[in-house]
Amino acid sequence: MNEQFKQHIESLHPKFERLIHSIPFTFSTLPKELPKAGVYLFSEGDSHLYVGRTNGLRKRLQQHCRASSSQNSSPFAFRLARERQGLLKATYKTEGSRMALIQDAAFADAFVISKARLREMTIRVVEESEPLRQALLEMYVALAVDAKYNDFDNH
Repeated sequence: MNEQFKQHIESLHPKFERLIHSIPFTFSTLPKELPKAGVYLFSEGDSHLYVGRTNGLRKRLQQHCRASSSQNSSPFAFRLARERQGLLKATYKTEGSRMALIQDAAFADAFVISKARLREMTIRVVEESEPLRQALLEMYVALAVDAKYNDFDNH
């Protein structure tokens, strides 16, 4: 195995442990002090649902959770709304697109409900500013916790 890659891989589990054992918070109790860059985990009870990464943790968490967030800035809530409406397969055609769905009143309501659901979820974060390790850590955490809403499919 490439030595540089091996070093990155070996750094993942300790970061995962720090993430899992960090004190969870909700959007309404967002700590004043957050790392600038890192990996975040949304959970409900014992179910870990979604892992993301960013170079701006506070801003990204706000984008996911704010009531005013758009369909493009809150992809997790959008995915929950799709599930709620039974629209499980994404499309890149005009009919069924994000823009078309958000203009449908029932879907728009489901999206509002999904963003509210995110605001109630617990969130954990761990600092990771190095881009390669951040990307690897996102995948590692998603696999380790079996995050239901993460996939790494190409679009």
